[in-house]
Amino acid sequence: MGLKIRLSRAGAKKRPYYHIVIADSRSPRDGRFLEKVGSYNPMLPAEHADRIRLQGERIQHWVGQGALPTERVAKFLGHAGLAPMPVYREQPIQSAPKKKAQDRAAKAAG
Repeated sequence: MGLKIRLSRAGAKKRPYYHIVIADSRSPRDGRFLEKVGSYNPMLPAEHADRIRLQGERIQHWVGQGALPTERVAKFLGHAGLAPMPVYREQPIQSAPKKKAQDRAAKAAG
């Protein structure tokens, strides 16, 4: 069973609120989970203390059991110092302009 530490959406329409849960990777986003280990309220300002709440001991326990965080949760854990900060590339290579577009931009600039 692959365990994930991920977000589960709650809250009303246009008022998101997320629970950080430990769930089987095969279960649906808002479906069955094993344990709630925190919460995330994106409606609060970034510097607010209650924007992200984590239960550090329980998260460390589940990581020890093999649970893998999703990208967003890994960022939260990195900021909280519970895990190393994930490394992301600045811009995906696939979204860079192709050769013809680069040539046109060079002609227009030069």
